Amino acid sequence: MALDLTSLPHNTLAAQLSETAHYFPDQEAFVAPGERLNWRDLESAALRTAKALMAAGVQRGDHVGILMGNGGPWLEFFFACACIGATTVPVNTRFKAEELGYCLKQADVSCLVFASSFLGIDYCHMLEEAEPGIKLAGGLPGSHLPRLRLAIMTGSGDLPAGAMSYENLLARSDATDDKALMARARTVTSEDVLLIQYTSGTTSFPKGVMLSHANMLLDARAAAVRMGVLPSDRYFSIRPFFHVAGSTLSILVALSTGCCLLTLPKFDVSENLRVLQDEQCTLISGNDTIFLMLMAHEDFARTRLHLRGGWAAAGPEVMQKIHDVMGATEVCNAYGQSEASPNVLMSHRRDPIELRVSGFSYPHPGIDVRLADPNTDEPVESEQHGEIQVKGWNVMRGYYQLPEMTAKAFTSDGWLKTGDLGERDEQGRFRMVGRLKDLYRVGGENVAPAEVEEVLHAHPAVQQAQVIGVPDARLGEVTGAFVLLKQGQAATSEDLVDWCRQRCANFKVPRYLAVVDTFENIGMTGSSKIQKNKLREHAIALWQLDQTSSKA
Repeated sequence: MALDLTSLPHNTLAAQLSETAHYFPDQEAFVAPGERLNWRDLESAALRTAKALMAAGVQRGDHVGILMGNGGPWLEFFFACACIGATTVPVNTRFKAEELGYCLKQADVSCLVFASSFLGIDYCHMLEEAEPGIKLAGGLPGSHLPRLRLAIMTGSGDLPAGAMSYENLLARSDATDDKALMARARTVTSEDVLLIQYTSGTTSFPKGVMLSHANMLLDARAAAVRMGVLPSDRYFSIRPFFHVAGSTLSILVALSTGCCLLTLPKFDVSENLRVLQDEQCTLISGNDTIFLMLMAHEDFARTRLHLRGGWAAAGPEVMQKIHDVMGATEVCNAYGQSEASPNVLMSHRRDPIELRVSGFSYPHPGIDVRLADPNTDEPVESEQHGEIQVKGWNVMRGYYQLPEMTAKAFTSDGWLKTGDLGERDEQGRFRMVGRLKDLYRVGGENVAPAEVEEVLHAHPAVQQAQVIGVPDARLGEVTGAFVLLKQGQAATSEDLVDWCRQRCANFKVPRYLAVVDTFENIGMTGSSKIQKNKLREHAIALWQLDQTSSKA
């Protein structure tokens, strides 16, 4: 079957899927290792899965977690959930058991689709740690995750007794007829929550950003206009689908334009270059780390590339190199955050290269941006730096089940507080110049110091831990930590790093860690508060780091 576009609510993913499949049925839609799908095939697979999920009891408004690497099944379940009014909860594939359990519980996930393993990680074992009930037939819902009723495993491997295989799920699709699926699809509105994106912030654990169908689809379309995406384009993106740069700015950009999306399950420089060359990719996206690694690889050769544009979250030097060295002469500079769907500012492909390199760009139509004093939220003068604040159709619906954190994210007059420092030029363009928050980025991954500090504080020998981002030539920033031990307790730096490695994602694990006797001489104020900036200065000197390698 195909969805009837004329009967579907406007600005929903189901309507966009129907339109794209109608106009570009035989055009290649998605390419990954071992996978080539056209738009008709992708729609058919999504609708079959949608009917199977309905037959398995997934209701409108249910939260469905997806834990797997980039691939066709990720798209299939994301689109299927959208068609039946369920909300997708992307799960970071680098989470450890404790982080997985927190995400599934806080998000009230009632159905989880998971790969048996990915990049050497045994997700079956990890899920058994987060919810032991999955090991038993009829064990769901269990005591740890009482809302989790259904777990669906893709891939080969030993199926947990309490889970269902992907094949068995699809066998149920005939139990739901086409009319029932269409009836469900018609109930979905553009303001329904399409996705809950977990993002690091200033709290100890990530917060779930609620984004609607309209939030994400309109943002994808606006970004596609700035980039000049055509149905004939071949768009390579290594961005993980569990990030909004992967869902909105990769998947939905392709869906809204009919172009072909190409990806890989992991970032392998040589393999990335092979795909760019062999598949004749015309568009690319990523942060500065990705582009620098591509250009520095021995296999890199501009003459074998076919790039014309895309987007990059990168500084002036890297932007210029993307233009000059990679030959992506229409590349656009992009700024945003998960709470804004994510793109707020993007240069236009036809802007002079000097402007795109500088990072100055206008907000999308219908999005307002202002610079304000972060303490008073009063707008600042034109020539002053201020916090970037946003209002418009791309702004999130709030943080899931966190009303107090949601309130703190907005000013009293309704502007989203980004926590980023920005400036404005004489023509009214904006750019980010730094971060007001303690948040730092490790190779494109957001890390909140409190997340790592909480892991260290759980160690029996630790009295106090302070974590900061420190410069790194390859990743931009990495984790640095200072630890004060309890009196009479002993632990080496190696012990503490190993403790973290077993309990949090690899990108959060401290690259540098020092055990200290006191914080008083390296960053403590008279009121006993740790000054992160002073701590970072001390770290740079102590570990002899090159400060110029840090990316703003």
